[in-house]
Amino acid sequence: MPYSILYDVPQTTDAAAASVHGPKPDRPRRRPRVHRAWWVAAVTFVTIIGAAAFRSLPGILIDPLHQDFGWSRGTIGAAVSVNLALYGLTAPFAAALMDRFGIRRVVAVALTVIALGSGATVWMESAWQLILCWGLLVGLGSGSMALAFAATVTNRWFTERRGLVTGVLTAASASGQLIFLPLLSWIVETYDWRPAAVTVALAALAVVPFVWLLLHDHPADVGLAPYGADEFVPKPAPVPGAARRAVTVLFSAARTGPFWLLAGTFAICGASTNGLIQTHFIPAAHDHHMPLTTASSLLAVIGIFDVVGTIASGWFTDRFEPRRLLAVYYALRGVSLLFLPLLLAPSVHPPMIFFIVFYGLDWVATVPPTLALCREQYGEDSAIVFGWVLASHQVGAALVAFLGGVARDRFGSYDVVWVASGALCAAAALMALVIRRRTDPAAGLS
Repeated sequence: MPYSILYDVPQTTDAAAASVHGPKPDRPRRRPRVHRAWWVAAVTFVTIIGAAAFRSLPGILIDPLHQDFGWSRGTIGAAVSVNLALYGLTAPFAAALMDRFGIRRVVAVALTVIALGSGATVWMESAWQLILCWGLLVGLGSGSMALAFAATVTNRWFTERRGLVTGVLTAASASGQLIFLPLLSWIVETYDWRPAAVTVALAALAVVPFVWLLLHDHPADVGLAPYGADEFVPKPAPVPGAARRAVTVLFSAARTGPFWLLAGTFAICGASTNGLIQTHFIPAAHDHHMPLTTASSLLAVIGIFDVVGTIASGWFTDRFEPRRLLAVYYALRGVSLLFLPLLLAPSVHPPMIFFIVFYGLDWVATVPPTLALCREQYGEDSAIVFGWVLASHQVGAALVAFLGGVARDRFGSYDVVWVASGALCAAAALMALVIRRRTDPAAGLS
């Protein structure tokens, strides 16, 4: 039976109608509804918001942990770097596991691991426990719901509007930061950092029932074609050897030049966002005597405009050359970072507000064009390739999260880190422009 592309209802054919009531026009039997793909995208959005909650904590907790335990900022930054690195390195294996066991099972387990890791931090007494709970457990859990998760959902459920959907799902991470960051900073200032960690654990657990009940693995599970598809697409058989496939795809992609350019630009993206601003903006603002709640609110405002900028970037990616978009995004980001040392002050003033808005619009606007280039170059293996590209993003973030703390301990300020990151963004803009075009996308690498 043919299925409607726009609506989640079957169509009645002329032959079927004639067999019962005589010849009648072809028309739906039930009231049209929005295609199920949009509901799956909505559940994915909420899930990524839940996973993003814990990732909003590092910048808030650096000073409280330093005061409570006497740990250096470099030590705390090391735990953050483990978290960020595993967030990226887990992603390609998670994408392959989703092909093997299904999206719903992998995501439900990942949310539970995040809850365990964040909840266990309230009993830690040594730095190695911080690395275990905050770095290892939460890094593995959040990495399983990284942007490779969004890429898998987009590839399975959509053949049209992929750029827009990618932008919306990418923005979910910023929305999680927007929702939780002001609340968590208030909890830390009013009570302690431990209730904030418990709040994150409960938020992650709260999302699990929605995932289990509403997040379908494939359109074929509900008898639909993907949104925008002309034909029904059967659900592929589970792919065995998830780890082996992830590594095989990496080795195949690593033999191509575009992979290294995409990985290099995305490493700089991670270094200049998650590793730099998300981790060190609040402590840097505190160095200039800005209150914790004010600095965290500014970071949350970045999250507001990140939603706008990422969705707009997805719309642009559907219409414009992604290489040029990446070059513009990185160049503008680099210029803005060079001005940041001049803007930090005890209070918020108009130039700082302009920086926050500008940087927010550019925060992860790089994701939709990067994912589009992965699809262009690597076809059906693009979700796993993008997972490895995302791993480079998080390795870059991890290095700067650690080195930024070391630089602060060594030089007494973050000025050298802002300038170095601005120069790296300029290099990323040039790298994006030299990624070669491929008019005949690969069917796959593995």
